[in-house]
Amino acid sequence: MSGSIYSDGTYLKSNPGWHVEDSAWKAQQVLRMLQLHDIHPRTVAEIGCGAGEILRQLSVNLPEARFLGFDTSADAIALARERESDRLQFFNADLPDNFSNFDVLLVMDVVEHVEDCFDFLRSIRPQAEYKIIHIPLDMAVSLLVRNRLIDIRKSVGHIHYFSKQTAIALLEDTGYEVLDSFYTPAYQIAPKDPIHLVMAAVRSLTMKVAPDFTSVMLGGCPLLALAK
Repeated sequence: MSGSIYSDGTYLKSNPGWHVEDSAWKAQQVLRMLQLHDIHPRTVAEIGCGAGEILRQLSVNLPEARFLGFDTSADAIALARERESDRLQFFNADLPDNFSNFDVLLVMDVVEHVEDCFDFLRSIRPQAEYKIIHIPLDMAVSLLVRNRLIDIRKSVGHIHYFSKQTAIALLEDTGYEVLDSFYTPAYQIAPKDPIHLVMAAVRSLTMKVAPDFTSVMLGGCPLLALAK
């Protein structure tokens, strides 16, 4: 990931919960993808697991599976280890070569933080049969017009910005076979102030009839991809 903000306390200071409040929602998106493709993993790993709550939520819903989380941030792993159990472990490391291949590897809101995202994606591709990758789509007209990209860079550390087309192209360029993808309704977990509530209502309507238009014009609709 870019710089040392994830290990020197900077990111933790700006995001003390490490986005754990969104984790149950993200876990539901993963479960939806697994159910759509009748995938029943016995081993699930997550690289860039943060505070580990996504894996904890999944462990409740997939009682037959074992879960391992990896993150290079000691701050994140300190939070994650509070969630460990007999089926859930966390490691302050990159995904190591000495682990056997996993059934499913999760990469949830990580790609946009990694300086060399091409090399990163190539390096993890052999580690699992299925990869589930969640990528924010910041290249939206609404964000560009309001000059929000620099705010996103400063607040949550995004250094790459994607549309649906460029996100899928990135996966294909790094050797992935994209089996499926869908937009995830992140506007459902946006702040509950009046403006966000109005925009969430608008997005919920337009997503039903014009999802690509909604993503490009309004944003708030990340991409979840299933790949081999």
